[in-house]
Amino acid sequence: MDEIRDDSPTVKALELKQLRYLVAIVDTGSFTEAAHRLGTSQAAVSRTLSALERLLGVRLLHRTSPRARILLSGADELVREATSGHVRLHIGHAWSAFGRRTTEFQRRWHAEHPETELRLIRHDSPTGGLAEGLCDIAVVRSPKELAPWSHALIGHERRYVAVASDDPWARRRHVRLGEIPARTLLIYRRTGTTAPDLWPEHERPAVEYTHDIDDWLADIATGRFVGITPEATVSQYRRPGVTYRPVRDADPVSVHLIWRSHDPHPATHTVIALATALYREGGDETKVRP
Repeated sequence: MDEIRDDSPTVKALELKQLRYLVAIVDTGSFTEAAHRLGTSQAAVSRTLSALERLLGVRLLHRTSPRARILLSGADELVREATSGHVRLHIGHAWSAFGRRTTEFQRRWHAEHPETELRLIRHDSPTGGLAEGLCDIAVVRSPKELAPWSHALIGHERRYVAVASDDPWARRRHVRLGEIPARTLLIYRRTGTTAPDLWPEHERPAVEYTHDIDDWLADIATGRFVGITPEATVSQYRRPGVTYRPVRDADPVSVHLIWRSHDPHPATHTVIALATALYREGGDETKVRP
């Protein structure tokens, strides 16, 4: 199919209602539930989707819904800004934002940039909601998520081992990376920063996987597993039954901001500057050797 230009009659004929209906169908999983959410009939939802598919000449549900969500989110934001004169900035993260620097970031932002409303959005995806169109900028701690986004390094965080509070390691000041293979390591597969390649191939620990950070914490509290995580988790996820101790000889985790190259938020560089300053002021968690 030929490429559709932004100024083509097809694009001009698109309606926000059609995108909104498409996103509702994907989110709810059915035409009936989508109709209930939208306050309309199932027949109206079906007709709207069919009209959009005829307009574009493709089947839509599995091909274009992420893009529709991005377009719809941007359009909604544009309407809010135009009618209120107030700009919003959404910063996404998978589970810990800026860690112990998060509150100070929010305080300084509200004090120094009151014209731009800041909202932090937690979304359990590798890009913290950026790929899903839910935020303008996202905090990520995985180098593999940097492409294809524009990105900036803002700091580093030490790695910590998470253990049950009655574990003998909880009474120690630190744990060495080479001691971990004696235990079973629990890895949060979806957005975690730990992988078996932290160790040489012949020295890797036994590994189990989980798909939710709350389950990760709950399983570690049982004493059956240990986990490794950046310093941000220590401040954002304090949990009874779980104790964190520094891993002395592990390389730190790099913290980046990512954003869409073609459509950066006007405040992007201001966010980078403030976040970088906070990591510098609070002590960038660099590599610590014994």
